[in-house]
Amino acid sequence: MKRNHLSLAIGLTLSLVALQAQAQDTAGTDENSSQATAATLDTIEVTARRRAESIDKVPVAVSAFGEDALRDLQATSIDGLQGAVPNMNIVQGRGSSNSVNVFIRGIGQPDALQTFDPGVGMYVDDVYYSRINGALFSLFDVSQVEVLRGPQGTLYGKNSTGGAVKITTRNPFDDQGGSVELTAGNFGRIEGRAYISDQLSDSVAMSLAAARITRDGYVTDPVTGREFNDEDTSAGRLKIAFRAGETFTGSVALDYTNQDNALTLGQPVAPLYAVNLAGGINILRLPTAGEYDFRTRTSFGPGQGQKMTHKGAALNLQWQLGEQWQAKSITAWRKLDTASFIDIDASEFELGDVFVGVDQRQVSQELQLQYDNGSNLQAIFGLYYMDEQVPSHQEAYADDFLRFGALPISFLRTIDDDLSNKSVAGFAHFDWEFAPSWTLAAGLRYTKDSKDYFRTTSTFSNLLGNANPALAFTISDSWTALTPSLGLQKAFSDNMMGYVSANRGYKAGGFNGRANAATEISAFEPEFVWTYEAGLKMRSDDGRLTGRIAAFHSQYKDFQARVSEIINPNDPIPNFAFPVLNAAELAIDGIEFEGVARLGEGTLLSTQLGWMNARYKEFNDPRVVVNPALANLHDNVPFSPDFTGRIALQHGFELPGGSLLTIGGDVSHRSETWLSVDNAPGLRQGAYTLAGLYAGWDSADGRWELRTGVRNLTDEVYKTDGQEFSSIGGIQTAYYGAPRNYYASLRFNF
Repeated sequence: MKRNHLSLAIGLTLSLVALQAQAQDTAGTDENSSQATAATLDTIEVTARRRAESIDKVPVAVSAFGEDALRDLQATSIDGLQGAVPNMNIVQGRGSSNSVNVFIRGIGQPDALQTFDPGVGMYVDDVYYSRINGALFSLFDVSQVEVLRGPQGTLYGKNSTGGAVKITTRNPFDDQGGSVELTAGNFGRIEGRAYISDQLSDSVAMSLAAARITRDGYVTDPVTGREFNDEDTSAGRLKIAFRAGETFTGSVALDYTNQDNALTLGQPVAPLYAVNLAGGINILRLPTAGEYDFRTRTSFGPGQGQKMTHKGAALNLQWQLGEQWQAKSITAWRKLDTASFIDIDASEFELGDVFVGVDQRQVSQELQLQYDNGSNLQAIFGLYYMDEQVPSHQEAYADDFLRFGALPISFLRTIDDDLSNKSVAGFAHFDWEFAPSWTLAAGLRYTKDSKDYFRTTSTFSNLLGNANPALAFTISDSWTALTPSLGLQKAFSDNMMGYVSANRGYKAGGFNGRANAATEISAFEPEFVWTYEAGLKMRSDDGRLTGRIAAFHSQYKDFQARVSEIINPNDPIPNFAFPVLNAAELAIDGIEFEGVARLGEGTLLSTQLGWMNARYKEFNDPRVVVNPALANLHDNVPFSPDFTGRIALQHGFELPGGSLLTIGGDVSHRSETWLSVDNAPGLRQGAYTLAGLYAGWDSADGRWELRTGVRNLTDEVYKTDGQEFSSIGGIQTAYYGAPRNYYASLRFNF
C-alpha cells in the first residue's frame, strides 16, 4: 500500500511538472492581453521568514490561504484546513470543544494537559499562543493563513518542531468599508459575521470585527435526547492602526472569545469494565456493533458542559531606521479560562470522567532588527521573552470503576496544580546572495526554558478511605537549546528556483502532570528534530501554472510519549499510572506537491499531495520488558498517514448583467491513520475519502454575495482523534468528524 501511494504521488508530481514545462514552451508572447491577464494566477506573498516574500521565491515549504481560498475550502475554523496541506493533520482535540490537535510531517502533540507543550507553533499576528487549548480558532477577520511545514527552530523558536500555523488579521488601512454576513444550515446552524473598517485620518484607521456562531449538536443521547458536539461561540476583535509619515507604523488589537458548549462526546471502541475486589472484573458495556450512528450516553448531567473565555491585547510597532534598517516590537498579553467537563469513556458510567479548569496567563515580548542592503544581503536579529502562569483545578470521578461484590465503591480525586514557565531566546538569520542566482541562508537561535511545577492531589472514597492531601510536591527544571538552520538557494530562471536546507527544531521538556504517587514524580527531557529538505518551485511563463515540490528526511529524537499502565497487576486494588517517557527515536521521510493551474478563463484546478513514511527506529517502553506481548503497541506512528491528497476544481460563469456564478468542489483522501501512541485496534481509522461542493453568486457591483455548499457530501463516518486510558476500565474512545452538513450564506459588502 505504501508503495502504491508513493508511486501515485511521484506520478502525479512528474505529470504536473511536465504539463508546466509544456505550458512554458507553448505560452503566447502577449502576456498583457486581456485573455492572458484573466488567466494569470495571482502572486501570493508570505511572511514565513518574518518579511514579505513571494511564495514562489521563499526557500521554505509553506502553504498559504487568503480569505477567498478559505471560503472555497468551506473552512469556518482552523481545522477546516484538514486535507488542504500535504502531510498535515489538524482536527478538533479529543473530548474538547476548544483545543486543536495539529501534526505536521508526523510531529505534534495531541494532549491538551497544561504540562505538555504544543509540537506545532500557533500564531495570530505574530503573537505566539502557548496552549493547544483555545487554539481551535474561528476564522473571522482573517486576511491570510500560512502553514510552515518542518521545524522552524531559528525564526520561531521552541515548540515548532513540526512547523507553524500563522494567522494574519486584516489591516484597517488596507480594508476600508465592511461587510455583514448571515449563514444558516442544518443541525440548527446560525452564524452572523460583521466587519467594519474606516480610516479616521491620514494617520489612524480602525476596524471592528464580530462573529456569533451557533449550531445544535450532531451527537445525541438515545435515552435523554440531549445533544452534544454543538457550538455556541461569540467573538470580537478591535484593531486600531496608526502611522507617522513613512517611518513609523503600529497597531493595537484587542480580542475576545467566549464559548459555552455542551460536552464533546465520542464512542467507546473497546469493552468497558469495573474491577470487583471480591474477584474478577465486571463488563459494563461492549462496543456497539456496526457503524457509529452518532448516539452516545454520558454520566454528566445538564449544565455540565465546556466553557471558555479567551482574550488578549497586542501592540505591534515598526520603525524604518534609514534605508537599510528596520526595527519591530511585538508585545502581547493573553488570558485563557476554561471550565470543561470531559467524559473520557463516553458512556453512562463514571470511569474516566473529569473536570478541568484552567486559568492561563501569558505575557510576551519580541524585538526584531532587520537589515536589507537592497542588493545581496538581508538579515534579522531578535530577542524573545515569555512569562506564562498556568494554575488549574481538576476533578476525576470513577464511582463505577471499583466494586466489592454488589457494593459500589465511590472515588473522587481532586488536583490543584500550578505551572510557571519562562522562556528567553535570542536569534539571528542571514540571506547572502554570494554569486548571481546563488543565495546562502544561515541562522541560529539560543533558547532557555525554566519551569516550576506544583501539584497536590486528594482522594475521597467511601470504602478506601480519604487522603487529604494524598500527594503534594514541587519540582523545577530548566533546559537550553541551540537550533541552527542552513540553506542554499539557486534561481534557475525568473520562474524557477530550487533549494536545499537543514533545520533543527526543539520542543521544551516538562513534568508529568498526571503524577499521583511519589514514584511518578518526574521530569521529561526536550524533543529535538533535524530535517533535511530539498525543494523546487516553478511558475509558467504565462502565469497560468504553479508547482511546488519538497522532499524531506527528519531525524526525531526523545519523543515525549504518554502511556497508560497498571503498576500493580497482581494486587486486588489496581493502581494505574500515566508516565511520560522520552521513549522513541523516529525517522520520517516524505514528498510533497502543491500545484495550481488556470485551465482557461474562469477555470481553476488545484491539488495537494503528500506521501510520508514515519517509523520508529526505537521505542524504549518499560512495559514491554515486563510483558513482551506488548511489543507491537508501537508499530505505527500516530497521526501520520502514508498518503494525503486533495484535488479541487472551480469554474466561474459570467452572467448577463455582469454578475458572476462560481461552482466548485473538492475531493480529499487520507490513508490509514492511528489515533493513539499505543496502537489500540479500535483507535485506528482506515483510509477514507471526503467530498465537498459549493456554489456562489456575486453581483455585478460586488455588493451582494450568495453562497451555498455541502461538506462531507457522501456522509462518511470517520474517526479524527482518540482517548487511550486502557488501564482505567479499558477506556478507548474514538471521536468522529461531522456528518454531512450543508448551509447557505448571504453577504452584503459596503
